[in-house]
Amino acid sequence: MYKEHFVFLSLVSFQITKDREAAKDIVQDFFIYFWNKEQSTVINTSFKTYGAKAVKNLSLQYLEKIKRIDVEKNNLSIPEYEDPINLEKTDDSKIIKVLKLLDLLPEARRNIFISHVINDLSYSEIAETYDISINTVKTQMKRSYAFIREKANGNVLFLVLLLFNKN
Repeated sequence: MYKEHFVFLSLVSFQITKDREAAKDIVQDFFIYFWNKEQSTVINTSFKTYGAKAVKNLSLQYLEKIKRIDVEKNNLSIPEYEDPINLEKTDDSKIIKVLKLLDLLPEARRNIFISHVINDLSYSEIAETYDISINTVKTQMKRSYAFIREKANGNVLFLVLLLFNKN
């Protein structure tokens, strides 16, 4: 389940936190929690839906925690009025489009692309992991980006670039 849903749940979390590392940590925390509570957890929907909702909540809790820490650091008071967070603003359809687009890539190319973009591995680390040359990794990455540009409309391409932007 981890391998199957990690990328999707990371994208859900990233859409809220705008922090790739925090998103990965949140998803890992979710899976640890789920693993420990699996026997007592009753899921009335699909695991993907359950996981997305749980990760959204954990991501929002993370943002609230960060906000509280910032306030405490700056010794500021929290205003009594605040705009409510609208959970409907998140657009899972864009994430689903990105995942469907990535699923169209050949498996080996997709694995290389995800290793670099999501897992932040260098080309040499990927080459070592898959026992291929660095030039093969470069070629597969170039083909992945070309495929995404060709198949995606501007909005999805922009989202892919935004989600996978290396800071």
